[in-house]
Amino acid sequence: MKLDVLAIGSHPDDVELGCGGTLALLAQRGLKVGILHLTRGEAGTRGTVEERRTEAQAAATSLGVAEIEFLDCGDGALRTGPEEEDALIGVLRRFRPDLILGPTPSDRHPDHGRAHRLVAAASYYAGLKGRGESAPYRPAAVFSYMQHDPFEPSFIVDVSATWEVKMEALAAYASQLHQPGSRRDEPPTKVASPEFRAAVVGRAQHYGLLVGAAYGEPFWSRLPLAVADPWALLPGGPR
Repeated sequence: MKLDVLAIGSHPDDVELGCGGTLALLAQRGLKVGILHLTRGEAGTRGTVEERRTEAQAAATSLGVAEIEFLDCGDGALRTGPEEEDALIGVLRRFRPDLILGPTPSDRHPDHGRAHRLVAAASYYAGLKGRGESAPYRPAAVFSYMQHDPFEPSFIVDVSATWEVKMEALAAYASQLHQPGSRRDEPPTKVASPEFRAAVVGRAQHYGLLVGAAYGEPFWSRLPLAVADPWALLPGGPR
């Protein structure tokens, strides 16, 4: 299937936390959206590989995602060598997405920064005729969503209309994220705390406020963004 958008994360739940509202918004607009998890979350403190795969599939269904796939790049020590590049190049050439949404260059979890470098490298190499066997293809743009560490956004997407859809997707990750009223006998982690859940909401409200929305998801672009119509950038849309 040809995809319009492919969101890539190091671990199951990274994409949903960082840009779930944006993915749901794009899917509702009729775009073909996919999610690729670079690992199976096998080194996580909570949950099994099988449980996390089931959760990821449920979350993708909530968001309206058309395709979901997993690679085996090594959770807890994410590999970024030629073998992993070739695996990701194969996915990019098969789905041929116009837009890639992925991790930022650096973050609290070392796997996230490694994933950024892998995504950036594979997105470029996928367009080289001499790399690999299938037909070359290079995505038009690669943007990064916010995870733990903040950055100055290049743009913010108003996800007010799909915020509840995002929260429904996050509710699928019962092994990883705090769910009000749920009790699990597993080791405590930062993301499984009530404080982390509150921070997810608070951050979205903060960035939404900056663009006059209830909730917003920030993104970073390595290159400047071209604007064909500056009038369309007026707050609240063209007047």
